[in-house]
Amino acid sequence: MNTRTRVLTGTALAVALGAGAFGAVSASATPAADATPAADAAPAAAVAVADKKDGPSDKNFTTTTHLTVDAATRAAQAALQAAQAENQKVTVAVVDRNGNTIVTLRGDGAGPQSYESAQRKAFTAVSWNAPTSVLVGRLAQTPNLKDIPGTLFLGGGTPVQANGAPVAGIGVAGAPSGDLDEKFAKAGVDALGK
Repeated sequence: MNTRTRVLTGTALAVALGAGAFGAVSASATPAADATPAADAAPAAAVAVADKKDGPSDKNFTTTTHLTVDAATRAAQAALQAAQAENQKVTVAVVDRNGNTIVTLRGDGAGPQSYESAQRKAFTAVSWNAPTSVLVGRLAQTPNLKDIPGTLFLGGGTPVQANGAPVAGIGVAGAPSGDLDEKFAKAGVDALGK
């Protein structure tokens, strides 16, 4: 296969993949002067097959809701301000549905352990779609839950929901009790409703 044919074939495959992921794409190619008819037919056939077998279908895709960076920052700031109003030095973390950190704010004077603790509380809350204070009670029945990497079963994490499904988690760490941490995390969730 010559270089030009490889480029055309690669381009056709990229278009086919793009069409499958983002909707129908109409493409046409002008054959090169030195290309053979068989070389031109291969890319066109690849596109046609991809459209028929791998094209978009409602059963193959799902729509998800994600928290924007601006919303995550607003929630984190609200949680941090709630803590500061009570003279508490905390760190706030907001994670997405997959547990990836969107934003972390470390308040002035927050302890070094609070950074990781806040992230792990947020991860735990979004993973189980429940406040971490509720999840602490589940450890009595299933103590090995605490062995799941990245989790922290202490009060201070709360999920952010859209239509009952978790879309993010907010974790707060550094206050003298998990109840206070969770109170501040809830202030972050409440800020998203405004």
